[in-house]
Amino acid sequence: MSEFVTENDVEAYERDGAVCLRGVFSGWIDKIAAGIEMNLREPGPYGAENRRKGQSGSFFDDYCNWTRIAEFEDVVRHSPAAETAAAIMRSKSAQFFHDHVLVKEPGTQTTTPWHQDLPYYFTEGTQMVSFWVPADPVREATLRFIAGSHKWDKLVLPVRWIDDGRFYASEDEYLPVPDPENEPDRYKIVEWSLEPGDAVLFDFRTVHGARENMTGARRRAFSMRWLGDDVRYCQRPGRTSPPFPGHDMQVGERLRDDWFPVVWPQQG
Repeated sequence: MSEFVTENDVEAYERDGAVCLRGVFSGWIDKIAAGIEMNLREPGPYGAENRRKGQSGSFFDDYCNWTRIAEFEDVVRHSPAAETAAAIMRSKSAQFFHDHVLVKEPGTQTTTPWHQDLPYYFTEGTQMVSFWVPADPVREATLRFIAGSHKWDKLVLPVRWIDDGRFYASEDEYLPVPDPENEPDRYKIVEWSLEPGDAVLFDFRTVHGARENMTGARRRAFSMRWLGDDVRYCQRPGRTSPPFPGHDMQVGERLRDDWFPVVWPQQG
């Protein structure tokens, strides 16, 4: 294990597909918040507003900005993230995949739809973990997870957040998007109230979502996606998100480390 991860944490992660680690990034929040604010001022090519027509507030997200925002690169390379990712995945290595900023301003009516991350990505394996690190205290608008959904035998159909449209043309290989609000007895939901510096870690296959932010406070979050020893490149039925055009990788290969650096174990 590591300084930040116990065996009990790993067992909870393997059982539920998600675990909360307290205070892991307590010394990094000012840097994370500064990076988020720069991202809001200067969105990248994938920056998007996810508020639907007629809804109040703002739900901004953007990804793949760590190489141009120095604060994010510092967190990726020098914070406890890589070591923690390797420990929670029981992996000898931690390879960085990409960053993701998600901001729900006060009074935002937009929910984060229930989904899995993995169907959107060109990765396959079992050692894959997302970090969700809030830069603000989070209560009502925290992430919610369907416990054990990372063990389902099929992936959930990926859909577009803005209009619920299908992300890929075929639905045959996917489960329908679950609806825990209308079937509360069918699923076990886990969630945590969070303080800046806490982190929720979850498997790419764990189904998750979030409520609207109808509070008077901002909900800024920085997410990091990490890959372990057994992860390989795969093809999906359509365009992945992020797309990473021109990557030139072949099915079955490890992701190219000049684009996706192995940060743990530390080099040199």
